[in-house]
Amino acid sequence: MKKLIAVVLICALGLVVVGCAQAPAATPCPPCPEGGEPCPAAPECPAAPECPPTGPTTDLGGREVRIAVENAYPPFNYIDDAGEPVGWDFDTGRAICEKINCTPVFVETAWEGLFEAMAAGENDVAFDGITINLPRSLKIDYSDPYVEYGQVIVAQADDDRAELNDEESFVASSLNLGTQIGTTNEITGMKLVGEERIVSYETFDMPMVALMAGEVDAVIIDEVAAIGFMGSNPGQYRIAFSATSGEYLAFVFSPLSDLVEPFNWALQQMFADGTMDEICETWLLRPCSPQAE
Repeated sequence: MKKLIAVVLICALGLVVVGCAQAPAATPCPPCPEGGEPCPAAPECPAAPECPPTGPTTDLGGREVRIAVENAYPPFNYIDDAGEPVGWDFDTGRAICEKINCTPVFVETAWEGLFEAMAAGENDVAFDGITINLPRSLKIDYSDPYVEYGQVIVAQADDDRAELNDEESFVASSLNLGTQIGTTNEITGMKLVGEERIVSYETFDMPMVALMAGEVDAVIIDEVAAIGFMGSNPGQYRIAFSATSGEYLAFVFSPLSDLVEPFNWALQQMFADGTMDEICETWLLRPCSPQAE
């Protein structure tokens, strides 16, 4: 009888240890007969289920992935002179899908309401040079960061007013500052000079157009975007001074998206094999790999 009980306990413990999937129920032991007759043989333990594979999914089987872009934010995404959408976002999106076997579908999306739309799952991922910050992270999920940058103040190339020489002179002046509404640039600008000196526009390009028209004295913008904009408009703009540093860009997903881990894995592969730095040097004019400390 003790041997029978021991065998049954071993079977039960085996089922508890196997936690990869729900194990089948153990076959109950038949009661021992009375009168000293031998107990029947103990039932066999059921086979342990196989553990599922671990780690990120690296093959999406050709799945379509909807990628939100503005098509108005060079050098990340914009429409070129031939009417074609181009930029860092398009090259990177295609390279990621080559790594994880997906089909990129780029969807033109307005910046305003972008995070609410992503939280609702309207698209699979948003590119668009998005800065990591806490308020946004309460609504959506981020990928790992792909580039570190700072925000800069941009002026007209031939504007040599002393107020634009450095941050202290600019803050002490009465010059106004253009920016895009609802961005970290707008937040930083308000902290820098106060809300009354901020002129906010709906899209990324409108502050830069307003700057050239003399409607604003300067524009606050991400460094990487400023470089791209100056590259497509040579001789028209200059970086007056830096406003911030140590900020990071990342992709945005709906909460608990199953694409976060595959995208992070693809980014790691692209940094390791040089693909990411090649794309960054083309569009951002510098590598994205972190500098050795």
